[in-house]
Amino acid sequence: MTNVGDSDRLLGLLTEGREEFTGQWVRSVTSTLAGRLPAAEVQQDLHELYPALLDALRSGGLATRDESYGEVRSLLTELSRNRARQGFSPTETAFSVLSLKDVLEPALTAGEDVRAYLQLARVLDDLGLYTIEVHAKTREEIISAQAEQLLELSTPVVKLWEGVVGVPLVGTLDSARTQVVMEKLLQSLLDLNATHAIVDITGVPAVDTQVAQHLLKTVVAARMMGAECVISGIRPQIAQTIVALGIEFGDITTKATLADALRHALDRIEARGPVEIGGLL
Repeated sequence: MTNVGDSDRLLGLLTEGREEFTGQWVRSVTSTLAGRLPAAEVQQDLHELYPALLDALRSGGLATRDESYGEVRSLLTELSRNRARQGFSPTETAFSVLSLKDVLEPALTAGEDVRAYLQLARVLDDLGLYTIEVHAKTREEIISAQAEQLLELSTPVVKLWEGVVGVPLVGTLDSARTQVVMEKLLQSLLDLNATHAIVDITGVPAVDTQVAQHLLKTVVAARMMGAECVISGIRPQIAQTIVALGIEFGDITTKATLADALRHALDRIEARGPVEIGGLL
């Protein structure tokens, strides 16, 4: 605080008015959230935060990054993460802290208490910014997790026939997605004892050098598992692009349609007889 007298007086006022201030604080936050969060949850959060804030002010003063604010930051971290998961905005989350300024202002801005109140307001501003930081980080984690889930769903491996699995790709093929495709394909080859894999790129809008390299990696990985791999969905436009770019697929079999690729795989299976994954008879 500005001096020992201001600090002691402010702490005394905050302690004496604890019940009144926390009650007003809970009502203010609850009304702002418009019933989207149970009042009991708001009350529990703020009734834990208020005494922790008093202890921090008593021990650490204005230094919100001080160890004395550890419990306050811990409570705010939990509050912010919960609000982010519940779909509240950063502003609504920060308001849970900043609204305490409005609650305290009428009681603390008279006469000698103005300076101490302004110092406390800065502390609350810092803590409000901290909640926004935690909220943003949590949202990034949520978005990242959802992106991974969507990536998993966007790269299915399906059983087309006994011994034949297919990977119908739709959309852009990048490094991250290629890794997921390879992992799921290899695991499916093992689980289903498949000897043939068809990578269908009918839904891939364009094929450039990078996409071709990703496809080749997938085929090589499947071959290392003892499976034959066919790339299907080579449309005329894609074929022209591949030729123009000078992309070489080597001895990899390519087919125009998924049906052609499946027919090829079945013919190969019939010609070779039953073969288990890994080349074991």
